[in-house]
Parts: sequence; structure tokens; C-alpha cells
Amino acid sequence: MRTCALLQVLFTVFGLFLVICDAFPSYEVYALNTFKEVIYEDPLLVLSNWNALDSDPCDWAGVFCSLAQDHVIKINISGASLKGFLSPNLHLLSSLQELILHGNVLIGTIPKEIGLLKKLKFLDLGANQLTGPIPPELGNLSNIMKINLQSNGLTGKLPAELGNLKYLEELRLDRNKLQGIVPANNGSDFTSGVHGMYASGASPTGFCRSSQLKVADFSFNFLIGSIPKCLGYLPKSSFQGNCLQHKDPKQRSAALCGGTPPPTYHASTVSSNKQHQPVEQPRHQASSKPTWLLALEVVTGVMVGSLFIVALVTGLQKFKNKSSIIPWKKSGSERDHMTIYVDTGMLKDVVRYSRQELEVACEDFSNIIGSSPDSLVYKGTMKGGPEIAVISLCVKEKHWTAYLELYFQKEVAELARINHENAGKLLGYCRESSPFTRMLVFEYASNGTLYEHLHYGEGCQLSWTRRMKIVIGIAKGLTYFHSELDPPFTISELNSNSVYLTEDFSPKLVDFESWKSIISRSEKNSGAISSEGAICVLPNSLESRHLDVQGNIYAFGILLLEIISGRPPYCKDKGCLVDWAKEFLEVPEVLSYVVDPELKHFKEEDLKVICEVINLCIHPSTSRRTSMKDLCAILESNIDTSITAELKASSLAWAELALSS
Repeated sequence: MRTCALLQVLFTVFGLFLVICDAFPSYEVYALNTFKEVIYEDPLLVLSNWNALDSDPCDWAGVFCSLAQDHVIKINISGASLKGFLSPNLHLLSSLQELILHGNVLIGTIPKEIGLLKKLKFLDLGANQLTGPIPPELGNLSNIMKINLQSNGLTGKLPAELGNLKYLEELRLDRNKLQGIVPANNGSDFTSGVHGMYASGASPTGFCRSSQLKVADFSFNFLIGSIPKCLGYLPKSSFQGNCLQHKDPKQRSAALCGGTPPPTYHASTVSSNKQHQPVEQPRHQASSKPTWLLALEVVTGVMVGSLFIVALVTGLQKFKNKSSIIPWKKSGSERDHMTIYVDTGMLKDVVRYSRQELEVACEDFSNIIGSSPDSLVYKGTMKGGPEIAVISLCVKEKHWTAYLELYFQKEVAELARINHENAGKLLGYCRESSPFTRMLVFEYASNGTLYEHLHYGEGCQLSWTRRMKIVIGIAKGLTYFHSELDPPFTISELNSNSVYLTEDFSPKLVDFESWKSIISRSEKNSGAISSEGAICVLPNSLESRHLDVQGNIYAFGILLLEIISGRPPYCKDKGCLVDWAKEFLEVPEVLSYVVDPELKHFKEEDLKVICEVINLCIHPSTSRRTSMKDLCAILESNIDTSITAELKASSLAWAELALSS
């Protein structure tokens, strides 16, 4: 009777075990979903079938599961142009054997949690844009056979812990920015007779311990010192392009290596000791026990093991459901746990101002010259420097996410590369945590916006000649953005408010509204805010900077209409400016009806050219619209803004010229 009861318990527990193991581990699905969350750009839609509501990811693109379909064993998404970070939660894929993300645009650092993937055999993160040091924790990948981190921007020293990888056969670290020596053994070199054999008096931790290492490439870094003798079997090309003492292979010049010769590292004298051989422990023979006692032990063991699994799964489920603190979500009550990834290389050439500097320059931020729901614009004067316009983002710290921080950095980097006489120059930025501050600092165009002059100023200040000069200046600026910058750049909201004028009425294009589109897109598609205050922004809403060349061309046509007519793009009385002007643009005889009545003089030849360009810009078919480069050429070749041309056109030009001077 007792035996039957024990068997019943055994079968019940075993059945429960099968039910638990039948479902795909929720924590692995969670790990994959967080991987997708931090990919903010997927141009090839590789991750389009990664459904967060799907409990079985085995059919997701790039995901490979075990034969039993119960664990993820491989992720292979190469050459997909994915842009984003590496999620630290990948370590939850405890059965992962291959992680291959070669040839994407991954940024940020390599999470140290990758070192927890004990079953990982292949790690390929090559040809990305990863920065920061190689985590020493990668030395815990006890089954790793291949590591490829080539062609990134990795910095810091080579971790000696990589020598702990006894199965490592291939290591590619070339084309990074790694520094320091190639660690052999505790920082020392070794005398080696044959590959994999060395003499040492201490337990080795460097690459001389890697007895299986067949392929290694350390080339084109900034490594110093000498090549460890135990790695002498590698081809010389594996060490070229560094700052090593060896002339052969070819090394970097002293100028690229900092101008000073690298320090000399002498091989330490090591005594020859016998290698420690593993001692096989004798196996203990099991003492004979009654059959019923053995059965009881088996049942007890299964019950304990099953209860442990139940507790583990339940705990992971609770962990998933509650407001957890992870690098990509931020709890409102524990702000210190939000991880912000800062790519220092992206902003290394941009001036960073302190909040105190800008506060002094802007008179305690009292001189507000512009505002929107998302930003305030202050005017200031740097001590001994130029006048500045400071844009301060109106975002509370609790709403600031890692994605928005990334966008801030990207936007600063985008704006910093602009250098043209008809574009507002970014002088620097401010990023501080206490008080929370995100600001952009531009050169100040002292004559206000074109909108103010057209609709609130004295119309006579903008003579026909002056307006034509402004038109051509704007066209030159847009041509620079679209054709001369690589990659191209577009103004988020091109209108008369984005055109600032200098003292001599030279136009400066400034994209003050780019933050509005970024913040509005993130708010529009963000996840619901939970009662605990965690904020989750969906990655597909955080696209890269929107490039709308055709939109800029159309807006340029509207801007031309606004400049020559003096009418706003839209008003309640007369509706849309384009609709009003179309009837005149299509009939050459009445073109003059679109001209601003404030203008006492204009050139009909110029007007015809302007109206021709307007028609090219606002054509309903985007394929029929002409590029800004061609439009600028039309304007420059057909509109003469010289003094001689004005004098020939009208005797009234004398008064116009006096106003333009």
C-alpha cells in the first residue's frame, strides 16, 4: 500500500514537472523583447515578426531554438543595419550558444552580463560601432570558441581574463582603439618552445594560457610593449598597425602613438617547474541500501527538484509582472537606476558649456526671446565672446529616457557638423543632471526672424532687392543641407520662423523645432504609464532624424510666396496662401497681384523667375519637383541683385537702395 502511494506521488510530481517544462520559458521571451526594445532603427524590418505577445519565439527571424523547441540556442542577425544598443538582459538566454550580430550599427558598450552566458560558443559583434572597454567578465565564458569584436571603437586595455578561455580558438580584436600591452601572464612575457607549452612559476592569466588559440588578430589598435613570445606562432600581420616596439610588422608612426616611444617591457625570468597535473579523485562506492529506502530518496529528490523549478518560474513571472528596474525603464521613485548610455566619441569635438556659464550669459535666464510647449529660447552674451541663443528643452527628468538621451547626443552631433554662411552655427551644448538640464547653444542672429519682419515689422525695410538676396541665401543654405552634407540634412519645419536675419539681413537657417518632432513622436507612441510610474517608449516610435528633402522643397515654395506677397502661410480671412496664389501663378498677366502691396518697386523679370520656381516646388507630384541644387542655380543665374541692375530697373531704386544700405 505504501509503495502504491509513493508511486502516485512520484507520477503526480513528474506530471507537474512535464507541464511546467512544456511552456517556453517566459524569461527568454522577455530577454528577446528587451533586445528588440533597444533597437531604435530597423530599416530592413528584420524584427517585424518579433511579436511581444507571442509566447513562442522559435519562428522569429534570426532566432533558433533547440530540437525540443524549449530554449533559444542561437541568434544570428548579421548585416541587417540594426541601430541601437545591446540589452544586458541577453544573459537570461541561459542556453544560448551563438550570438552573431555582425555588420550592424550597434552603439554603446558591451554589457558585462554577456559573461554570464556559460554555454556560449560563438560571439560575433564585429563591424558595429560599439565603444568602451572589453568587459573582463567575458573571461567567464567557459565554453567560448570564437570571439569577434573587430572593426568597432573599443577602448581600454586588453583584459588578461581572456586567457582563462581554455577552448578559445579564434580571437579577432583588430581595428579598434585598444591600448596597453598584450597580456601574457600576469603582465609578463613567457619563454615558449612550442605553441601552447610554456614555463611559469605562477598560475597564468594572460594569452599564454590559451593553448587552443589558433587564430588571433590584434592589428590596427594602439597596443604598446612587445609581442609575447608565446604568441610568436601567429603571423606578423596579426600585430601590425599598433605602437609596439617591433619594426616588423609595420607599426604606427610616433605621432599617431602620442609622440613618445612606448615603454620597454622586459620578459621576466621564470623558472622551470613541473606542470601541475590534475589529480583524479577516487570514486566512492555506494553502500548497499534497502530498495524501499532508495525509492523514497528518489521520490524525495524529484519532489524537491520540482518545487525548486516551480519556485523559480513563479519568481521569474513575478519579476516580469512587477515594476522592475531595468536599464531601459525608469521608476519615478528610483531615478538613479536609469542607465543612460553616453557615446563620448560622438560629442568629443563639440564644446560643452556648464549651466552656470549659460546662466550668467543669459542674465539668470530672464531674457526669453522665444518659446514653445517643448522649449524656451534665451538670448545671452558670453563673457568676451559672441551673442548666443540658448534653447532649453522643457522635459522633466522623470520623463527623460535613455532613448531621448541618445537622440539628444545624435542631434548635437548632427547640428555640429553644419558649417555654412546661411546656416545657424551650433556653438555647443549643456548636459547636467542637477538641476536636470539639456540645452543647445547657437550663434545669435541679431535681427530677429524673417516672419517678424514680414508680418510685424515695417514692410519697407524689406525691399525687393533685399528679399531676393534673402531668397537666394535660403536656397544656398538648403542646397548645402541636401547636396553637400553627407548624410544630407533637412529642416524639421522650414518656414519664416526658422530663418533668422543678421544685421545686414543675411539669412541663417536654424532648426529650432527638431526637438518638438522627437518628443511628440515618443509621446504619441509611448507605452502606457503604470501606477508605479515606469515609462516604456516603444522603439519603433524613436526613429532616426527624419529626412524629408521633398518636404523642404515644398516648404521652400511656400516660403517664396510668403516673401514676395507679405502674407502669412495661412490666415482665417483668406485661408491657405497656396490656394489664394494659384489663380495668379497660372496666369502670367496677373502675376503682379501676388506682390506685397508694401513694395513700391519690383522687377517683373525676377517675379517671373520666382513664380516659376514656386510652381516647381509645389507641384503635386514629388517626382516632378526639382532639386534644391537646380532651383538655386535657376535663381542665381536669372536674378541680378547687384546695384547696377537696380539702378537700371527704376529711378525709384535710389530710395530702396538707401533703405537697403
